[in-house]
Amino acid sequence: MASGLAGKVVLITGASSGIGEALAREVARRGGRSALAARRTERLEALAAEVRASGGEALAVQCDVTRDGDVERAVEEARRAFGGLDVAIANAGFGVAGRVEELSIDDYRRQFETNVLGALRTVKAALPELRRSRGGVALIGSATGYLSLPGMSAYSMSKFAVRALADALRGELHADGVAVTHVAPGFVASEIRRIDNLGELRDGARDPVPPWLIMPTPEAARQILDAVAARRAEVIITGHAKLGVSLARYAPGLLNAAVSRLARKARRKSP
Repeated sequence: MASGLAGKVVLITGASSGIGEALAREVARRGGRSALAARRTERLEALAAEVRASGGEALAVQCDVTRDGDVERAVEEARRAFGGLDVAIANAGFGVAGRVEELSIDDYRRQFETNVLGALRTVKAALPELRRSRGGVALIGSATGYLSLPGMSAYSMSKFAVRALADALRGELHADGVAVTHVAPGFVASEIRRIDNLGELRDGARDPVPPWLIMPTPEAARQILDAVAARRAEVIITGHAKLGVSLARYAPGLLNAAVSRLARKARRKSP
């Protein structure tokens, strides 16, 4: 894959919006073929039609990564349509927000079911084909997989787990010739910050992150696929994510002091 993705078959979960949608367009731009998997069939079909109209190849498969068997079916449909699978991108996910004392155990369970077990289901379903093609896995984590912020414990815990999964898989699959890429984005244009703790999109909700801090999804998709094609172990997306991860690695005391101070200020301002 080091020479690019032309002719390669790429499975993308969570492909109906945000980074997943942008990845589908970028795969097509690079001459790849994509199996697009998500729950929202109408969006998937429209995206697949758009890719095909532009001269690319895309297949839409309804898939819920929290259901056993759905990702296996998506992989099988990709194999039947395109003859195999070269890359699996475990992108499906959402964020549960709230202080630990406010969240229920079910909130944490729901978060892990999608972000962690959904990624695990994707890996396990794709592995037989990826071993045959000596392809690659990309796990979409987050910069919060390195630094856990107040009010984001559930999401951060899930992304720490995704990073742990990537690290373990990298060693396990090395002898099979399967590359594992951990992706740690910061703020990227997405619906994720407008989705509630039940995983439902809140129509009309505003993105709380200032626009100047948000990377457009096409740029994020380009950086992700560059890393996948080069079989890199990790790629950190956005400048602020690189800064945060560097502080977590090399100056954790400074980072903890800054986060604690911000949390105290936010608590004083809250009603």
